[in-house]
Amino acid sequence: MSNLSKLKLCFLAGTLEHGGAERQLFYVLQALCQAGATPRLLSLDHSEFWEEKIKALGICVTWVGDQPSRLTRLFRVLKELWKNPPDVLQSQHFYANAYVSVAAWLLQASGIGAMRNNGRTEVSDSGPLGGWLNLHLPRTIAVNSRVAMKYAIARGVPASRLYFLPNVVDTDWFKPSSPCSTGPLTLVAVGRLVKQKRLDRFISILAHLRSDFRLDVRGLIVGPGCQNEDLRPALESQARSLGLFPDFLQFRGGVSDIRSAYHEAAVCVLTSDFEGTPNVLLEAMACGLPVVATKVGGVSGIVRHGQTGFLLQPDDLEGLVAALVKLVKNSELRREMGQCARSDVEENHCLHRLPVYLRGLYQLAVPTTRHSTTRVVQGTSV
Repeated sequence: MSNLSKLKLCFLAGTLEHGGAERQLFYVLQALCQAGATPRLLSLDHSEFWEEKIKALGICVTWVGDQPSRLTRLFRVLKELWKNPPDVLQSQHFYANAYVSVAAWLLQASGIGAMRNNGRTEVSDSGPLGGWLNLHLPRTIAVNSRVAMKYAIARGVPASRLYFLPNVVDTDWFKPSSPCSTGPLTLVAVGRLVKQKRLDRFISILAHLRSDFRLDVRGLIVGPGCQNEDLRPALESQARSLGLFPDFLQFRGGVSDIRSAYHEAAVCVLTSDFEGTPNVLLEAMACGLPVVATKVGGVSGIVRHGQTGFLLQPDDLEGLVAALVKLVKNSELRREMGQCARSDVEENHCLHRLPVYLRGLYQLAVPTTRHSTTRVVQGTSV
């Protein structure tokens, strides 16, 4: 698929909230527009963070989630597409895969599903029937972590249907700043205030660093809560009981420009129980930060243990603390790891590589009878 501008593309997003999957959607749409394509976007939600930014690209965004019924939503999707059927209908969220697959089949278009976490969690969250449909109906699935690909294959999805579409980051936007040498050293954790991110673990680590090792460090938690799950009150209570809040731990909520948080910090910490390929690690590494992270999902695919950061098992609190002690006490190690992290992101996850990844995806997904290209499943596919 050498010429992306010739494809008629439409995307279906479950939400446009302030999240990593939505940032990646913005990057994809931006790359397609720069390649001369004119993609459309349908969304099951509306009036959220990324909507205006996507519209600013010149992309038509249509709300199709005004009714709670799944069948009604499917008819709404079909109604929007019937007059001008796309060549490719692509999902950005796993729970929208069934909509895309059925609509693409009825419209005789190529349907592409999405997996943006570890696979197991997404299937479980969709319920027994929904999980099976969202996993098995798509003819092609774009997956952002190798762990999720292995899970899908183990659940009976043919490897030939899976395409590894790695997350990317704008390294011209996320870049190192001048180091700040005054005040306590800052550890930053970025993510929604939900159970998955285990920010309670981050707070416990910070408390150990201050009380057990007498290190002059402070914590910064950046991210919003969710409508159905906002742990901020509980996290603030935990931090207050440990003598951290408000003097040594700050909750900043959702921010429009996350760079300032990375530029304040010396180390990025990720304490999640499960992940796909976390955008926050790519952004922090692009800003020249070493990371200490739990070894979950696709994290080990972007962090090189001992070179760009440290990876520990989620329940290894002692190991997480020890890794941070090592980095906090050794400024030269932080500098070397941060430089290596930046180089890794530039080489493997730079935004400029996205058009190449997309061409490979659409070459796999679009039948050769529609476009005169060779169907290839090498390189970034399985």
